[in-house]
Amino acid sequence: MSDDAQAEAGTAEGQGPVEISEEVARHLENKREELFEKFEIRDAFPEAVLEEARELTDDVQGDIDAEIDDREDLRELTTWTTDPIDAQDFDDAISIEERDDEYVLWVHIADVTHYVHPDSAMWDEAVERGNTVYLPGYTIHMLPPVLAESVCSLVPNEERFAHTVEMHLDKETLSYDEIDIYKSVIESDERLTYAQAEKRIEDPDAPLHEENKLVHEVADRMHEIRKEDGSLVLNPARDRAHTIIEECMLKANKAVTHELMWNRGVEAMYRVHPQPSPDEWSNALQEIQELDGVSIPGDTWDDPRKAVNATLESAPGRQLDKIQWAVMKVMPRATYMNDPFGGHHALNFEIYGHFTSPIRRLSDLINHWIVYQNDVPETLLQLCDRASDKQKDAEQCEREYKQFLQEVGLDPMAVNNRGLEIVEESEAE
Repeated sequence: MSDDAQAEAGTAEGQGPVEISEEVARHLENKREELFEKFEIRDAFPEAVLEEARELTDDVQGDIDAEIDDREDLRELTTWTTDPIDAQDFDDAISIEERDDEYVLWVHIADVTHYVHPDSAMWDEAVERGNTVYLPGYTIHMLPPVLAESVCSLVPNEERFAHTVEMHLDKETLSYDEIDIYKSVIESDERLTYAQAEKRIEDPDAPLHEENKLVHEVADRMHEIRKEDGSLVLNPARDRAHTIIEECMLKANKAVTHELMWNRGVEAMYRVHPQPSPDEWSNALQEIQELDGVSIPGDTWDDPRKAVNATLESAPGRQLDKIQWAVMKVMPRATYMNDPFGGHHALNFEIYGHFTSPIRRLSDLINHWIVYQNDVPETLLQLCDRASDKQKDAEQCEREYKQFLQEVGLDPMAVNNRGLEIVEESEAE
């Protein structure tokens, strides 16, 4: 069982929140404030932004009823979300059907641009923030909480605006036969955690069993094809539920950015990942080869990504972290750019960009707007730099906060999965 599944199982069995004293709570608050200042992260939203969010979401159902005729009505399509147990925002949902000569995969993404557009205060605030920052037990949203956690979130049994990527896939190659991207209205049937999705695949009597089983079969094949094509896979033991979501989101992101580049020829916020130099790759492979019990297959040395994939699959478990670290040390940072030149080295994609998480990433929000309006913001290059910089800040902030949690005797993973509860001093002793 994966770490996520174990954590979910532990929580489901009744492990309560991690208890801390009032004094520790004050230390955590002070540390957060220190980090927010250091990385220029805004915690509270300006009142004007919150007021705009309230006004635009005053009558969500009425808004949907008024616009349903202008959108694809997918409310009867079997649809569900799969996320970590502690997820607060549900950006994406999936649907799948097997037909005689094709698979049809729908990836439904929260339609944030229905509410957030370049003339809105919420757009300016999203640019300021750049992304949602996830700290263990504490979240700083990119969008006002009423949008992030409620109105845009694809919660079950509620009608929601979505931006749907409909992909018709060849049964043999799983390549795109047809891609259609459009505004829709969906109603998610269920919200699954990763552990629950694993159980649905196993249990033939469970709701959504056939759908989860089918989408896993397709996703697993997509994963194997991606590896054969030279995509780097640093976590070979990923469970089935994670494989489903990862592969479906990659397929949707790739479909959208191919549409933007090849069919429209427009600038967008592409995700570019440079490759390490030949010497850097050589040093990484040499470091891996010297690990005890590890051997890189001789026929893979010419393609470092395939060499790492093959080595991870056969290496002793105790060496996996060291192999991954040897690779990560030489990998340049991926950045956002206004053209896809150079592609994405780790994925081995010629063109790639983000579309599937507009609730929490500025890049996806921008690309939604470009797809919807075919309108490229004049400041796109600055927006790319802003998104790249803020992502780096968020990652460093999270790293330093986790380190501080450990310094005060807390397990960041436990805090992340179970939350925190402040108890009075007498109870905490």
